[in-house]
Amino acid sequence: MIQPTLWYLSKTCDLTLAYRVTFKKSVSRDLRKIDITEADRIFTKISEELSHKADSMPELKGRFAGLRKYRVGEYRIIFTILNDSILITRIRHRKEVCKNLSYSGTP
Repeated sequence: MIQPTLWYLSKTCDLTLAYRVTFKKSVSRDLRKIDITEADRIFTKISEELSHKADSMPELKGRFAGLRKYRVGEYRIIFTILNDSILITRIRHRKEVCKNLSYSGTP
């Protein structure tokens, strides 16, 4: 399997987007576990859909309040909205996302 590289994190999005997309460093570790074709599909969805309608995505509850989730196939993108930007904190397989998600209380 070809491992995705950090060039995904430097992909720029269209300037007409409603939200600017940024990534937490933990996302690079998550990408190493994802097939490159799946990672490319995830980044396409982020730039085409998530950046335009992030505020309509479901919010997490309980200790993860303030975070939101976005589904792309078998993967979940965990993010938060900060002013005019989206901070993506994790990209994980749906079976791993909740049991391995750590959140310190501040985005």
